[in-house]
Amino acid sequence: MVFDYILRRLVLLLFMMLTLSIFTFSLSYLFPGDALTNLSGITNSTYSQTSILEQKYQFTENYFIQYLAFLERILQGDWGVSFASGQSVFGHIVDLFPATLELSIYALMVSVVVGIPAGILAAAYHKNWPDKLINSTTLVGYSIPVFWLALLLIMVFSLQLGWFPMSGRMGLLYEVESISGFILIDIILSGFPYAGMAFLDALHHLTLPTIVLAMYPTTVLIRFTRDSMLKVLERSYIKTARAKGLNRAQLIIHHALRNALLPVIKQIGLQFSTLITLAMITEVIFSWPGIGRWLIDSIYQRDYPAIQGGLLAVSMFVILATIIAELTYTLFDPLSRNQAHGKV
Repeated sequence: MVFDYILRRLVLLLFMMLTLSIFTFSLSYLFPGDALTNLSGITNSTYSQTSILEQKYQFTENYFIQYLAFLERILQGDWGVSFASGQSVFGHIVDLFPATLELSIYALMVSVVVGIPAGILAAAYHKNWPDKLINSTTLVGYSIPVFWLALLLIMVFSLQLGWFPMSGRMGLLYEVESISGFILIDIILSGFPYAGMAFLDALHHLTLPTIVLAMYPTTVLIRFTRDSMLKVLERSYIKTARAKGLNRAQLIIHHALRNALLPVIKQIGLQFSTLITLAMITEVIFSWPGIGRWLIDSIYQRDYPAIQGGLLAVSMFVILATIIAELTYTLFDPLSRNQAHGKV
């Protein structure tokens, strides 16, 4: 049963990746200009260079052969050359994606630390003032647009109070060698003088973007945890435990919490994939050097090879994160495999 479920998910993953690759390949023909230039990123090529590119990209063959050659280049890391920089698109993605991943991971950690306890607290005091206060705050946070919240925090905490910087990952006084791509980890691994001050400076730069990015998934986790906890608290075994004289804390910690958090595990994984897309707006506002800001700049510059590569990388990561979240959820909840039996 477990093997069949995993096999179905892998087939679904393969189908989605195949569809994504076909769409990405089609963009070279849908974008303005020459399709060969859009794929390779090489402009103003000579006649001999064009002949070499046509042979490399199989442009003398039909579309199916061209698509197979495209898949081979993708697997080899040959994603074309950026119009703007003249450098490898795949190299840009490798250099920039850790910054986006870092910001998303920290935002997810904040969402879990804040959202799950707040949801449990709201369910424990259902229809009392803690529940009403948390629900009201959640509604406000859920309704605030990401870009408006980012500009508001910059205006208050950066421009007026001066507590936090408004852009970048680190101040100009520090220069840290990129080892893992995660700025905090790189500071620890580098071991250069004043590492403590650099670490605090990096935390200051991370604070506002993390808060902005964590706002939406935090509100989702609060509402989801609250609803899941309320459903569990209405179960018959909870009522039996309550009739035996257990207090509210004992009911939640020893009986309700484990079952209520099972659906939340899947939601955490889904919110992580959502964070990758929301990070694009956050990176642009805070000048965060991640793949989202680079992709937006590429759209403005009409850098078609970079747009294709960026969309492919972000979409692949979102699909993988979603599939991994579902597989992780089934490991903790075997009943979900039976409920999903027969589905793709």
